[in-house]
Amino acid sequence: MSKKFVKIFFFLIFLILVTIICFQIFNKDKDQKIEIDQPIIEKIEENYSNSNIIENVNYTSKDSKGNEYNVKSLKGEIDYSDPDTIYLTNVEALIKLTNSNNIKIRSDFGKYNTTNFDTIFSKNVIIKYLDNTITGDYLDFSFKRNTMIISRNVIYTNSDNILKSDVVEIDIATKDTKIFMYEKKKKVNIKNK
Repeated sequence: MSKKFVKIFFFLIFLILVTIICFQIFNKDKDQKIEIDQPIIEKIEENYSNSNIIENVNYTSKDSKGNEYNVKSLKGEIDYSDPDTIYLTNVEALIKLTNSNNIKIRSDFGKYNTTNFDTIFSKNVIIKYLDNTITGDYLDFSFKRNTMIISRNVIYTNSDNILKSDVVEIDIATKDTKIFMYEKKKKVNIKNK
């Protein structure tokens, strides 16, 4: 046999082996995809029909005085036991007051009541009003009571002062503000900038 014939023979065997291996791998992957994809599709359909998750939540409400409240969230989850309650993630709110400037609120989480519009903001709460910024861990906002109660690790800053307290309570209608500590022995800490 000639060397040329031997080379062609081995090349053909090599080509046949590669073709067989590729064919087996392709068919194996195809079978696996069917086995994997079918349960995933069923799971998605099951979750879709039972889902209580809403993405890109946006609620707007107005009171009788014309004040407007808008709350947005990247994700909301409806409470099955109380359908009027939605738990929010990455929350932004805007309060447009008829006789005053706007108030902006941001937080990591929130609990919104779709009936009375009360909202509890929690974790990394930031409130901005004019040149004032208030940060804290918790904010209870109520249109009905006309109050914002900010608590836990509260820091109130403006162009002149930095104030640290346990609670800042603001009347939205009058702008009256109460700043206090939970314990009578502790005092509100105020520093000039």
